[in-house]
Amino acid sequence: MMTDALLAFFHYSAIFVLFAFLTVEAMLLRNPLDANTVRLIARVDLWFFGAALLTLVSGLMRLFWGAKGVGFYSPNPVFHVKAGLFIAIGMLSFPPTLRYISWARQLKADANFLPSESERRLVRRLVMIELHIASVLPLAAVLMARGIGLG
Repeated sequence: MMTDALLAFFHYSAIFVLFAFLTVEAMLLRNPLDANTVRLIARVDLWFFGAALLTLVSGLMRLFWGAKGVGFYSPNPVFHVKAGLFIAIGMLSFPPTLRYISWARQLKADANFLPSESERRLVRRLVMIELHIASVLPLAAVLMARGIGLG
């Protein structure tokens, strides 16, 4: 019982941190970027990546070592939807990450470099899509935990 509670706590904490860093990225991308923001957003994205890894690891730990286990979750289509949404968020996060790395390199090479407005808007749109998809994950988790979807 205590193991399951600790696994749940670890997983929820990782999810909250993931949401926090993704929200910070969206906020930093709201306005035109300056050099300090370009440097900061690359660091924030690295922390977001770390939170995503912790979320994945803690979710797998709950899947394999939690009270309900693989036998409860794996046949549920909602589990597969949740996993698919998480994968979609991960895939959507690659273009922004590659842009942040590129921006940081360009800024290092040229102190006057700033990303274009169209590029900033595109990256923000992707981050917002990630956030909107992520907002559905708790619903999938609640349905899945209650066995909804098993028929």
